[in-house]
Amino acid sequence: MPRAVAPSFAGLPGGPAGSLRADLLAGLTVWAVLVPESLAYATIAGVSPVVGLYAAVPALVLYAVLGSSRHLVVAPMSATAALSIGVVGTVAGPGANAATTAALTAGLALAVGLVALVAGLLRLGFLSAFISEPVLKGFIIGLALTIMIGQVPALLGTSKGSGNFFEKAWHVLTHLGEAHLLTVAIGAGSLAALLLLRRFLPLVPGSLVVALAGIAAVAVLGLDDHGLDVVGTIRSGLPSVGLPDVSYDQAVSLLGGATGVMLVGFAEGLGAAKTYAERAGYDIDANEELLGLGAANVGAGLTSGMVVNGSLSKTAVNGGAGARTQLSNLSVAVLTVVTLLFLTGLFEKLPETTLAAIVIAAVVELVDVASLRRLYRARTSAVASINRLTSRSDFVAAAAALAGVLVFDTLPGLAIGVAISLVLLIARTSRPYVATLTPVGSGPQRVWVDVERNPGHPPLPGVLVVRVEGPLMFANAEFVRSRVRRLAADAEDLRLVVLDGRATPSVDVTAAGMLVQLRTDLARSGVELRLAEDVGQVRDVLRRAEPDKEPALYPDIAAAVAHLPDRPADPDDADG
Repeated sequence: MPRAVAPSFAGLPGGPAGSLRADLLAGLTVWAVLVPESLAYATIAGVSPVVGLYAAVPALVLYAVLGSSRHLVVAPMSATAALSIGVVGTVAGPGANAATTAALTAGLALAVGLVALVAGLLRLGFLSAFISEPVLKGFIIGLALTIMIGQVPALLGTSKGSGNFFEKAWHVLTHLGEAHLLTVAIGAGSLAALLLLRRFLPLVPGSLVVALAGIAAVAVLGLDDHGLDVVGTIRSGLPSVGLPDVSYDQAVSLLGGATGVMLVGFAEGLGAAKTYAERAGYDIDANEELLGLGAANVGAGLTSGMVVNGSLSKTAVNGGAGARTQLSNLSVAVLTVVTLLFLTGLFEKLPETTLAAIVIAAVVELVDVASLRRLYRARTSAVASINRLTSRSDFVAAAAALAGVLVFDTLPGLAIGVAISLVLLIARTSRPYVATLTPVGSGPQRVWVDVERNPGHPPLPGVLVVRVEGPLMFANAEFVRSRVRRLAADAEDLRLVVLDGRATPSVDVTAAGMLVQLRTDLARSGVELRLAEDVGQVRDVLRRAEPDKEPALYPDIAAAVAHLPDRPADPDDADG
């Protein structure tokens, strides 16, 4: 049924769920968080802090028009900011000046937007599935650690290192003697205040409170005259609108990195949007999210901004403050314009160590070690007994992405995590678990369960019932054949093998031929093969791929085992 209004405005005032007052109050709350964090995230991207505000205004407006979420806040974020400086640094090369970096940063935002728009128009919302949750978790943890170590020098007042996470960490450790006492005191105090406010007064906009406190301390005590670094001049007024000053060759180079940045931003924003849509009882359209993300980034790129994406933390603030529609974000955009016109001077005295503390406090909660422990514990003993490599595949994929980010940088780390997860998926598919089943109960109440998980129940004499937990296909056909033959060889006085098809959703031509060959293999030992509980597609493929050769098909296991061959015999024995 077509929507009467844009999905993100479905709860406009006048409807039963509409509340203009709630949206305006939520917008004020989000603004208090967005301004200092946008300034901080722009520093992660290696550009002037005001660039974060430039990007926020068009992003908030354009996503509100095209996006499908009523609550999602699209603005500069730490993850995509870190990706941005990596991509821009590669294209710009060493020694690039501030103007070149700013132009390429805006160019990357424009490229990300165009890629997302094309993906949305082509209905490619399923692309987010290629970054699994474990890979994204490992990637985000690695990214958070990289961001944090990059902010530590500003927090301590020491020189910045270069290289990967470990090289930067080593630089920090070997240059602790350079630490500036006043900078350390202000930075540590700011970080402690942010964490305490988050813990005990979560409704208070801690970032704004701490930023204003730092500004007040500098203004009253003249701390910048005692060696405390401050943000410095922030140009007031609205940004110029137009294409960034990027050459054709640079634009082409940006496109490659833009795809990776778009996937990360899309996955992060889609997760946040779905979380709050489920709570409010409405649906999210992945393709509309791509269009909203694309338009937001195109707008940011055309206004001298930076890459933007959906923010879980700011969306949580928005939802927690009572937002009903995207009117809350439009009010944030208006307040941000007011900030650009009249309030930029207020933030010029913001200590850089406080800005670093805001960044660290914002990303420290992303270092979710508990989730890695859960992934490590998520191990199936039955699977592990067959293939130990894939028994903790989700943890391995997350760890690969984490290590890749820490050692090789952001986009290579993401690519490593995705590649490892796909390899492990292929490995799991090629070696599915083949369960041996045993009956529990009798008559109509009889059920067939895995022997390994129910060792107290004896198997049915002369019968081997097996279940392949996964599709039968060319990649695993030979493995399944070998596994069933091995189980049959170990069974005593075997007369019948039944393949339970309840956990086998599909079969290809190669697997169909394998089943015919397996029937022949077992017949040489006087054992009959029957199929039970097959899915319709399996029956169809078998009959079309191997006409007049397919094993006997039965509606369920009970029917398959109801009439057993009388005794083990040679293949020429006439069985009833």
